[in-house]
Amino acid sequence: MTTDKLHRTILAAVFAALTCVATMVIRVPTVAGYTNLGDGMVLLGAFVLGPGYGLLAGGLGSALADLLAGYLHYVPGTFFIKGGSALIAALLAKKALQSKRPPVLRLGLAALTAELFMAAGYFLYKAFLLGRFEAAVASIPANLVQGVLGIVLSVALYKALSGITQLEQYFWKGR
Repeated sequence: MTTDKLHRTILAAVFAALTCVATMVIRVPTVAGYTNLGDGMVLLGAFVLGPGYGLLAGGLGSALADLLAGYLHYVPGTFFIKGGSALIAALLAKKALQSKRPPVLRLGLAALTAELFMAAGYFLYKAFLLGRFEAAVASIPANLVQGVLGIVLSVALYKALSGITQLEQYFWKGR
């Protein structure tokens, strides 16, 4: 394994752990009840790691949170939905990340598209696979609020972390 692959694998494991902890431990009161900051870590991981490693970190970290919290029926859906969200965010942010200073607006739009995918994914998963249409409709506002928090957190943290030279050398730059 090359040094670059080792660094990316370690960073992916760190982001999976951060995603799991941010999902399970950090609770934020909102108008829709309580939400978590896991989506912020999924998106940040996508921006830092790129599509492949970002997908794995976001999908595994989120699925692990569901597994540890006892929501076994959500584990497969969460893996694909959150992993897909990370993939979309990384691919759409590629052009922004190739520039010397990535525009916040482009990262935000990439994250917004990814979070809309997440909300739609959970709606479909709950409605069709779990057969809980009313719960699926009712979950849309909470998922959107969680998505907005994730967008703000991920873009702000990426902007802050990208200024640290020692860390930035390990970031995926859309290559």
